[in-house]
Amino acid sequence: MPGQKIQKSLIKFTLNGEQTEVAFAPHKTLLEVVREDLGLTGTKHGCELGECGVCTVLADGQPVLSCLFLGLDAEGREVTTIEGMAEGGLLHPLQETFADLGAAQCGYCTPAFLLVAKELLERNVNASREEIKEALAGNLCRCTGYIKIYEAVELAAARMRGEEVEPAREILYGIDGEAIEKR
Repeated sequence: MPGQKIQKSLIKFTLNGEQTEVAFAPHKTLLEVVREDLGLTGTKHGCELGECGVCTVLADGQPVLSCLFLGLDAEGREVTTIEGMAEGGLLHPLQETFADLGAAQCGYCTPAFLLVAKELLERNVNASREEIKEALAGNLCRCTGYIKIYEAVELAAARMRGEEVEPAREILYGIDGEAIEKR
């Protein structure tokens, strides 16, 4: 409408380790602020109802659904998106193992899985398969059967513990013909 003033809110917070200041319409979610106002498109739009987990980011180290988190609530917080996961030009061990094992198929849900797994392994680098499944349960993937994702998290955890491990051949290539014949 002519003459109507557009209201914007200004907040300051830490985004991926850097102090950030952004002005935006106060009704926007953190998902919209990160993608539309700050241009970081690694965080994905999914259901926008808090059901799929694809929009997950870390706020003060904890996974949050950015589609349900108001941008205003980021004031003074530390927010990490997938763009902030690598450090010093080096991929995080989770990013490496997801790539090594083919844990990402189309990749749409991958940023959220990586951030949730990062929080889990920072809290418990010895997480069991069941604990990994439980932590990742809020993230949906339409492309995989989740096994490669669980294996990638387990391999990253082992590497983060300082173990020199490589994935089993079967994880990378499946069961080879010789193994099938022995059955």
